[in-house]
Amino acid sequence: MGLAPTKYIWMDGKFVKWKDAKVHVLTHTLHYGLGVFEGIRCYNTPKGPAIFRLRDHMKRFLKSAKTVEMKIPYNLNELCEAVRETVKMNKIKECYIRPIAFYGYGVMGLNPSGAPVNVAVAVWPWGTYLGEEGLQKGVRVKISKWRRISPMILPPQAKIVANYANSILAKLDALKSGFDEAILLNIDGYIAEGPGENVFIVKDGRLFTPPLDVGALEGITRDSVIKIARDEGLEVMEKNLRIEDLYSADEAFFTGTAAEVTPIAEVDGRKIGSGTRGPITERLQDIYFRTVRGLVKRYLKWLDFV
Repeated sequence: MGLAPTKYIWMDGKFVKWKDAKVHVLTHTLHYGLGVFEGIRCYNTPKGPAIFRLRDHMKRFLKSAKTVEMKIPYNLNELCEAVRETVKMNKIKECYIRPIAFYGYGVMGLNPSGAPVNVAVAVWPWGTYLGEEGLQKGVRVKISKWRRISPMILPPQAKIVANYANSILAKLDALKSGFDEAILLNIDGYIAEGPGENVFIVKDGRLFTPPLDVGALEGITRDSVIKIARDEGLEVMEKNLRIEDLYSADEAFFTGTAAEVTPIAEVDGRKIGSGTRGPITERLQDIYFRTVRGLVKRYLKWLDFV
């Protein structure tokens, strides 16, 4: 999906024009991949633009940085304000938000300690990640030939730039094979996650999702949907899931900031349930979209109005 430029990007405490937001070709993270980032959405509501779970995202941003021993030169409040101000400065009502921290220009080699830590926040308009039809009817998914990176190799709970090479390979393989998206298994054969999404299945009216220790990211949308489902009286269980659990599910769906709540219609050419969006998925999807647009009073606490 192409980028639609906005006017300004926040870089290291000041705003620069979109076209001037550049880095040196010898930027350390460009070579070695040690950077951290977040993906956040801002939605238009009756009270104006609102960022969904901003503090939770920026807490995870700082946690990711701490995990890889990167010292971010801003605290939580300063980072949250940078995000708000970037949305305001661009006078945009709905957007995707990308905070990123990376080691900049100054040293080369595997020790980044002599390089500055640069921080930037960009925003741009972005529609449905897996397509409007995907939201309505569901997407076609392939079990990837690539396995999810083991937690013993790289920490999956940190949104590290380098981790996403694994996701990109799975995504490209799925697209090349004629599918919309992939699902990755871990090294033990359990379902881990999509390239950029958590996975849920519905069986006999109950929701199941893989535990985080299989190598899944602690998704903020995942957490939101679990809370919404439980508030709706649905049972939600974390459980190791194998491919056959997915094949035999009544319903399945992805969650993620980009993917939001997207039904899974088919896996490896096999229909999941009726082969379209199921009733529980539709119910949770409806509540989620009303929540992010400020229409559910009990979840207004998740919105950070700009």
